[in-house]
Amino acid sequence: MNLIVQFRRDLLIAAAALVVLVAIGLGIEHAWPRDFLTAIFAAGLLAMSLNMLIGYTGLVSFGHAAFFALGGYIFGLLLQSQAFTGAMGAASVPLALVAAVVGTGLYAVVIGAICVRLTEIYFAFLTLAFQMFLYSVILSWVDLTGGDQGLMGGIPRPEFLGIDLGDQYHRYVFCAVLFVVCVMIMRIMTESPFGYTLRMIRDNATRAAFLGVNVTRVKLICFVVSSSIAAVGGVILALFTSGAYPEWAFWAQSGEAIFMIMLGGLNVFLGPILGAVALRILNDVVQMYTSHTEIVIGLVIMFVVLGLRRGILDFVKDWWVEKQQARLAAENRNGREG
Repeated sequence: MNLIVQFRRDLLIAAAALVVLVAIGLGIEHAWPRDFLTAIFAAGLLAMSLNMLIGYTGLVSFGHAAFFALGGYIFGLLLQSQAFTGAMGAASVPLALVAAVVGTGLYAVVIGAICVRLTEIYFAFLTLAFQMFLYSVILSWVDLTGGDQGLMGGIPRPEFLGIDLGDQYHRYVFCAVLFVVCVMIMRIMTESPFGYTLRMIRDNATRAAFLGVNVTRVKLICFVVSSSIAAVGGVILALFTSGAYPEWAFWAQSGEAIFMIMLGGLNVFLGPILGAVALRILNDVVQMYTSHTEIVIGLVIMFVVLGLRRGILDFVKDWWVEKQQARLAAENRNGREG
């Protein structure tokens, strides 16, 4: 499909999805759908950005949540700073958002320049080591981060450009727009020649290098972009909870994102979103009936991995392809017999 045609199609789908999300948030008075979807926006961006590394580039990161947490902390700290909000006024929110993304991106450049030179298990555990380093900094730098209590006192939600983040409806729409824009950015990247370069590196990095691809540079660009998008997820969660907490930078947060990818599917673009929704619903339902949440969720994930041997959307995609291939084979056979 022509890239321009595909871009227009994806843009229309994104616009339609945004309209549906806004309609749900504004059309239902109960707060639960807005809270549920806002949490999915944050978790979905974390999982989808991580899947740019795992599913498209073949880099399994155990420390991706560090960038998620860093984005939330930078955003929250800036808005809690009276000097910053006083000097920037109405522009404090967009500038804090930009600072969170750029700051996380710069941190990712430093970390990525070291990590992307390694492969497989070495890359995975080095990213985990850097995540636990950031987690330790958050816990120990109590005067700045609040230590194990997180950013206490709430994050100010000033009004800007007619958007009042103190209003639950305005805040929800703002988070929905951030989510859809970031998903669209990832879609454009993964369906562009750059995205197919990532797939080539995933499948055979040696061949990609032989064809003239600067494998290290391409991996680093993907690492930085995915980290910056994860930071936006942290910003959304910081707005939602009016705080930022060290648990966001703990290894379990990265593990949960990997579970989402495994559950939803890593070879389908929207697979991690489905995984985020499924894991959140599963977690909420299980907590209603038992306190052994981790055991039940672990059994479900094990069933998906061992039973389907792939994520849910991966299974559906393969089933559909096999069905279409069988239909075409039947049509060709009937044509020859006729």
